[in-house]
Amino acid sequence: MQLLWGIDLGGTKIEGVVLEPGPSYKVLSRLRVPTEADKGYSHILNQIAALLNMLATETGEQPAQIGIGTPGSLDPATQLLKNSNTTCLNKQPLKKDLEAKLGLPVIISNDANCFALAETLLGVVPEVAPAAEVVVGLILGTGVGSGIVVNNRVLQGRQGIAGEWGHNFLDESGGPCYCGRVGCVETVLSGPALQRYYASLSGEKLTLKEIVARSEAGTDVYAQQTVARLIEFFGRGLAVLVNILDPDAIVIGGGVGNIPLLYTEGVASVKKYVFNLKPDILLLKPKLGDSAGVFGAAMLTA
Repeated sequence: MQLLWGIDLGGTKIEGVVLEPGPSYKVLSRLRVPTEADKGYSHILNQIAALLNMLATETGEQPAQIGIGTPGSLDPATQLLKNSNTTCLNKQPLKKDLEAKLGLPVIISNDANCFALAETLLGVVPEVAPAAEVVVGLILGTGVGSGIVVNNRVLQGRQGIAGEWGHNFLDESGGPCYCGRVGCVETVLSGPALQRYYASLSGEKLTLKEIVARSEAGTDVYAQQTVARLIEFFGRGLAVLVNILDPDAIVIGGGVGNIPLLYTEGVASVKKYVFNLKPDILLLKPKLGDSAGVFGAAMLTA
């Protein structure tokens, strides 16, 4: 039996797991080390190698291949990493360098894809929609992205950008995006974008949790406007994905996904813009929490 080995490469920590394949994906070992990205690219490679050695020592096994979940994606044409907020990884041949260092095949996919895959195979999807063929995993947090799983396999795309929903155009009021464009989904629906919008109305800086609490209490008209705008643009933005992919299930991760109204008024907002007389949208809360990234990385090797 070939065990599944995965690494979740985060901005502050690198987490590794060894799973036993099968319906329950039993965890044999799960460990983490600091990323220490300020020490540079080569140091991160060394940290990954050290973590794998720790996992091998704890399990008494050796990997045949490794799945890596990254903040960013591998460009299929250049084989260089791109779009990573751990900037020292950008324009680096991460797959090639890791395979040379570890002497093993490496499969790389971005963190949203790993989230979507884990929730599809082990998380909420098997419980609620076990026959699902197309699943979208949304990340609505500090940034916005998505992963697409078709028949239990991650959809990567010709350019390695399948699921980059966060950088579709949504509304100019979102303002400039770090990607160089204006009005991306991320500039409207991310947690920081919602906080900025509230501050622009009220002149007060609050956390997203505080904004939502004030909106629910009905004590702050600016908070209510912020949440109402979220619901409206959530519907417009997500309807594009639904019209193109018609997914069996959509799972929302990230801090914005914790807002209860998304699963009621948010669904109703999506339905307004979906090209169907009786839209059927299955929007789900994730089950795996922080485990999804590293589990999904390991599942890349299944």
